[in-house]
Amino acid sequence: MVVRQPVKKKKHGRGSPAWIVTFADLATLLLTFFILLLSFAEMDVEKYRAMANSMAVAFGSNQVLGDAVGGSPLTLIESDTVSLPEPMETAADEPEFIDERAEADAPTKIPAGVIDLASRMIQELEPEVASEALSVNYDESRVVIRFSEEATFRSGEAAIKPGMVPIIERVVEVLSGCTGDVLVAGYTDDRPIASGRYRSNWDLSAARAVSVVHELVMNRQVPAERVVAAGRAETNPLVPNDSPENRAKNRRVEIAIRNPQCDDSVETDQLPVEINP
Repeated sequence: MVVRQPVKKKKHGRGSPAWIVTFADLATLLLTFFILLLSFAEMDVEKYRAMANSMAVAFGSNQVLGDAVGGSPLTLIESDTVSLPEPMETAADEPEFIDERAEADAPTKIPAGVIDLASRMIQELEPEVASEALSVNYDESRVVIRFSEEATFRSGEAAIKPGMVPIIERVVEVLSGCTGDVLVAGYTDDRPIASGRYRSNWDLSAARAVSVVHELVMNRQVPAERVVAAGRAETNPLVPNDSPENRAKNRRVEIAIRNPQCDDSVETDQLPVEINP
């Protein structure tokens, strides 16, 4: 007779509780949820658009549709938004001139009469402009010829230097072919004048303006009723009066021609030098 010994069961260590699996799943889902929220919060739509357009161009597609990006669907993104403009065929050494008289859409359009008169003045006075004895400027309604004091007057005097008279006569020749009101204004710096002849900077600036007016209307090429003289003293400085150089810039006489219209008897070319409005 065979007697079987009972089989002893091996004792195992205590295992993990059953609920730990559910807890781990829940923690993983929560972590995934918060990572998803973080990704939504940091989504850069513009970068996505650029990336999507790059992919569209690389794969030859005309458009890319992005769904549910950043919490809301994106509309069609056309690949031509990143296309480059075609190069213009222009000569390498030839500067491009923009005719502001053209009927193109621009924030500010300069009238043709202003461009014509400024061109004629630059062509006539090119040596003086290059030497900085005077400058020619313009804006939407007028052309301004600005004479420096150093080239035009002696310090504290209102008589025009003899060398400046022929230059003003050339200005008169150009003005005789154009219409428009002419305002001659004299300016000084902010230092009080020390002269027994003039009571103040107002007197000096007005006297200088009148001297220029006399030269403009002397030969009657410019009708006197078109011309007005004004003394502005230290008002409207070009630069702050904080140095000798700046004060010299503010001492000046300006001839402003408002709303000019020039005849077509003289053909004008493009502005030969840059003019700062």
